[in-house]
Amino acid sequence: MAHTPYTLEILTPEGLVFSGEAEFISSRTETGSIGIYARHQPLLALLAPTELRITLPGGEHKSFVQGEGYVQVSDERVLVLVEEAIDVKDADAAAFQTALDAARALEQSSDEGTEEHRRAARSVRRYTAFLDVVGTASAA
Repeated sequence: MAHTPYTLEILTPEGLVFSGEAEFISSRTETGSIGIYARHQPLLALLAPTELRITLPGGEHKSFVQGEGYVQVSDERVLVLVEEAIDVKDADAAAFQTALDAARALEQSSDEGTEEHRRAARSVRRYTAFLDVVGTASAA
């Protein structure tokens, strides 16, 4: 069943990653999974690292490894502002594993309660999620 398309933009600090029409997106907020069709209730939500899955008009799917950020839904437009958005086809599992190993080492060597420890824990969470997405993508 075709759904009404809406404008979707995905932005990172490096610039525009995607701009076009989408029928549906799914992601994860800090409170749980979310799916957005056209005419969704206006929303501003904090996004967690996960897979950002887009259904394009015609039924084609596109997936990104998504970092932390925000999603804003208004009228017929959805804006995703995230730290990272990497096309799953371009994701480098080995680089994610290396970054995860370094983050775990830093988390273990830093004092709990320090900013360094919090940043390391955030990186562990991010790269663990990224590896889960890449593992899911390669199995599909």
